Amino acid sequence: MSDHEVHAYGLRICKNSHPSMRRLKKEYGTPSIHGNKFWKSTFLLMDYLQEFPLEKGVRVLEVGCGYGLGGIFCSKTFDASLTSLDADDTVFPYLVHHAELNEVPVETWKCRYERVRKQDLAEFDIVIGADICFWDSMSLALFNLARRAGQAGVQRVIFTDPGRPPFREMAERAMERFDAEYTDWHVAHPHNTSGLVLDIAF
Repeated sequence: MSDHEVHAYGLRICKNSHPSMRRLKKEYGTPSIHGNKFWKSTFLLMDYLQEFPLEKGVRVLEVGCGYGLGGIFCSKTFDASLTSLDADDTVFPYLVHHAELNEVPVETWKCRYERVRKQDLAEFDIVIGADICFWDSMSLALFNLARRAGQAGVQRVIFTDPGRPPFREMAERAMERFDAEYTDWHVAHPHNTSGLVLDIAF
């Protein structure tokens, strides 16, 4: 672990202080909608998927991808084909940089959660997202996304979060409606983060 880079779960993750990240910021600007950093709930997702892994070669959609490390982990660890979605395409240069750094291919898709259709979701086996339910309006949007995913034939939807009220509301609704596991999760030293995991099986 250097001053400007973190090594975790088989990945290289650049801190915002890394020269390459500063160069990207100068060239492309700073992402909005909170896509301006690596969020630690992604460690929860990676750690959880080590315990409850994906099948090899699945098709993964990461929603609200930001820097995209959750999906990149799935690609590198499970040989998943990866599509990374975000409403702010300013995140994509940072995502592509991390994909190249970790030697995995990625497709990018600019779209909002509520505009992802059932026919779009039918192209994927797994939907993931980390730290993406931070506004009240996102709670229902993500619940409806999960509902459409199930209708489209997606196998699992897995979201992680530090435990914000909108996420708790969404997860509790999912527990009532779907076959879902909703649990506390903790990642120990050196990454030291805790929160919640929602894993919906269809």
